[in-house]
Amino acid sequence: MRKLALSLTDGRGFDILLVAVPLGFLLALSGLPLLYNVLMSFQEVDMFSLGSVIRPFVGLANYKALFAEPETWPIFANTAIFVTASIAGQFVIGFGLALFFWVNFPGASWLRGLFLISWIMPGLVVGAVWNWMLSGDFGVINFLLREAGLISRNIFWRSDPNFALWAVILANIWLGTSFNMILLSVGLSAIPEDLYEAAELDGANVWQRFVTITLPMMRSSIGAILSLGLIFTLQQFDLFAAITSGGPNNASNVAQYWAWDLSFKQYDFARGATISVIMILFVMLASVIYVRSTRQEVRG
Repeated sequence: MRKLALSLTDGRGFDILLVAVPLGFLLALSGLPLLYNVLMSFQEVDMFSLGSVIRPFVGLANYKALFAEPETWPIFANTAIFVTASIAGQFVIGFGLALFFWVNFPGASWLRGLFLISWIMPGLVVGAVWNWMLSGDFGVINFLLREAGLISRNIFWRSDPNFALWAVILANIWLGTSFNMILLSVGLSAIPEDLYEAAELDGANVWQRFVTITLPMMRSSIGAILSLGLIFTLQQFDLFAAITSGGPNNASNVAQYWAWDLSFKQYDFARGATISVIMILFVMLASVIYVRSTRQEVRG
């Protein structure tokens, strides 16, 4: 016991303790439920056996049944469109805003802080606000489009199958743009000014400096932002619950909302767990990309 007490005060033991406590917390609250979810995807689960860990083992039957459903591939296609369009929109607009505020004009820091409002707002609140804005009868989005001459009649964003998914994409882009802007601003501020001055003396224009200096120097930051964007977008649930509820007729349904719907509305816990396991694989892939992107920064 004396050796243990001394190890906690010599620095090394205390460091191990600081790592062990949060690691144990994560294993208890995240690791065990994750393993339980994976286990359910290989079992036959119903309302009567939900509270038991020992259930009939069915192997890959849940996965085969899931991919045999006619709505599976359209929903996965919606998920791919939602993730790709959301990440692209957030990154492009966020990068543009980061470059804009990089000029550092008077009041830039205050104005940049206002953009964080979208990031700190809860998803359900953002969904409620965009639910009103996208209303087909009195929504401000239709008003602005009509005034700009882009449409001649109202678009029913939430109930039209052609626009329902894009309605959620617009809300998600608005929600995540400020996060991209802040992280990209940090990456831009780490680039030495001497590089731009030398390139300008050599006759490089703005575009050439952006392609040959800015993008290569921000490669690790961009990789980290894109991987984090993939993780956050695959976790996005609140906007679908607040705006479209996956409708109409699964036109805006995505994997994460479908997993919740199967588990807690249709009580098909096995298929809900199966979808979650598939999504976990994509999240793990994004996590690997994130770790590889930030490895150089951590070593530095």
